[in-house]
Amino acid sequence: MPVSAAIRPLTIAPADIFTENLTTHTEREKHFAGRHQLGGWLRVLLFAGGAGGAWWLFSHAYVGPGLAFLSALWLAFWALVRWHGQMRYQRDHHHLLARLNQDELDRLAGRLSAFDTGLRYLDAQHAYAADLDVFGSHSLFQLLNRATTRLGNDWLAGWLLAPAAAPEVVARQQAAAELAPETAWRQQWQARARHFPHQQADPRAFSTWLARPDYFLGKPWLKPILILLPLVLLAAIVAGVLGFGYKAVAAVVLVITVFGGRFGAVRAEYAEHALAMRDALRATQAQLSLFEDDAEHAWQAPRLRELRERLRAASHGTAATVRLGRLATVAGMFAVREHPLALLLTNSLLLWDLHAMWQLERWKRHLGPELTTVLEVQAELEALVSLAGFQFANPTYAVPTLSPEPLEVTAEGLGHPLIFSAARTTNDFQTSGYGRTAIITGSNMSGKSTFLRTVGLNVVLALAGGVVCARRLRLSPAQVYSAMRTQDNLAESTSSFYAELKRLRLLLTMTMSNEPGRPDDEPTAEPETNSPQPTTTPQFPVFYLLDEILKGTNSRDRHRGARALIRQLHQRPASGLISTHDLELAAMADELPQAVTNYSFNSVIEGDQILFDYHLTPGVCGSFNASKLMQLMGIALDDTEEG
Repeated sequence: MPVSAAIRPLTIAPADIFTENLTTHTEREKHFAGRHQLGGWLRVLLFAGGAGGAWWLFSHAYVGPGLAFLSALWLAFWALVRWHGQMRYQRDHHHLLARLNQDELDRLAGRLSAFDTGLRYLDAQHAYAADLDVFGSHSLFQLLNRATTRLGNDWLAGWLLAPAAAPEVVARQQAAAELAPETAWRQQWQARARHFPHQQADPRAFSTWLARPDYFLGKPWLKPILILLPLVLLAAIVAGVLGFGYKAVAAVVLVITVFGGRFGAVRAEYAEHALAMRDALRATQAQLSLFEDDAEHAWQAPRLRELRERLRAASHGTAATVRLGRLATVAGMFAVREHPLALLLTNSLLLWDLHAMWQLERWKRHLGPELTTVLEVQAELEALVSLAGFQFANPTYAVPTLSPEPLEVTAEGLGHPLIFSAARTTNDFQTSGYGRTAIITGSNMSGKSTFLRTVGLNVVLALAGGVVCARRLRLSPAQVYSAMRTQDNLAESTSSFYAELKRLRLLLTMTMSNEPGRPDDEPTAEPETNSPQPTTTPQFPVFYLLDEILKGTNSRDRHRGARALIRQLHQRPASGLISTHDLELAAMADELPQAVTNYSFNSVIEGDQILFDYHLTPGVCGSFNASKLMQLMGIALDDTEEG
């Protein structure tokens, strides 16, 4: 189906475009549904009328006209079946396109529950994923992900789990910026793959399986037998028809059955792998055929041009989609197993599975080695389509600029991308250099933790190559690290306090491994055997987000430990934010005036109401609301008690 290259004026809101597309595709779906229903009735009428006409011709001894009529009837029926199939495809295609536009409207409204949570990617020991809602219910992955295939989902998740270097971030930004206005192209890309119900199968396992040694290798006698036995069976059947009896047919059938049974296990294995991958391969072919088409788009972004060249280099003169089509066809040869009659006639008597195995290995020898490259190109395009779709849907979001300064985060109008209220509050924030800590004090529910997640999520988005919820953001590549939701673990007899200590120990280990000036051969302290380990090797200085650290102990120990931690981090290639209720911790700005800066979120009590403005303010918080909150919950406080 042709894709319009027209770009909508930016003055039209994305929601209006999605609504218009939803209406258009819903109407087209109804149109083709009616034509598809008509095609079904025409097939019935043609079959019934043709059968009646043929009976009349042959019953009146019009053999010649009868044969001609049957030939014409077969051609007409074949053409009708093809047209009927095209109507079904168009009906389903417009249904998928309508669904995609409804999905976009749901994302804009914050209705994310129907989307893939990506929980399979969540590792509790990851540097930040659990704390920042990267995966799970109402998560960044649900908001961002437009990938359809399993490998595309994996690729995007990988980008969200690890920061990219500056050149890679720029390459993704350029590609996403070019794809963003191509709404029709992007939605065609998504819809094409969704025609296949099992497109989420993992093709990497299939690619690995294909790399195994050929079963036919070292068996030169097997291929001639595959050709000879069906011919012997055909000869026996002809002999039986000519009156020589059917004992030979029974004998050959017995030989074929015994011979085929000998290979039953390997035939079943090949069929299982091939059929599991058929839809994934067809989905990949459908998508890449859109990207390969030079006539539609002459891509300008360096990354898009590079991906197209990689696809061409892996094709060796044959289009990647043609090669994938051949592989999908060979994999589909095993589909006779899904039909009992075909299984009996072709698979059992003609050894169809073994012929399909030979064809699959033949494909692998000539065209298989570059399959992994083709799949990786498709997966990266899926991730870029997700970034582009997110950018188009949020035209007010900023494309981050990268800074050469270490650990710079300069933001204007920074907001939380998972807060969809029209009254979403935004804040400005700035930090730059090693050893800087922003201590954020504030009352309960004032927005401290939300602000930490706001900063963290936007940094993750920016270093994945996406746009950010801000008017402007300038930052340098960094490894985000958070300690915000530490919980106890009964299975490991671990209290929440000890779990937090292990989390902080990991932070110190990561910053130690990145410490500038440390000699390569200088030994570092070994972590405890039961300490959590980083899921990725640190490549960047650490930007930490710590929420109410050491809250599981008494106030004296908490204060001493927090001060010691800040002093230690002050000597490392790290900077970040710490939220706290502890006003004494804010006094560290006097001890380290060049390294520690105080900010606060404040509230105002008016009668029985606590009013929050959620604005980040320089300085220490001057008002707290715990007592008022307890009173509102029915706890009678003694006015003679302090705090």
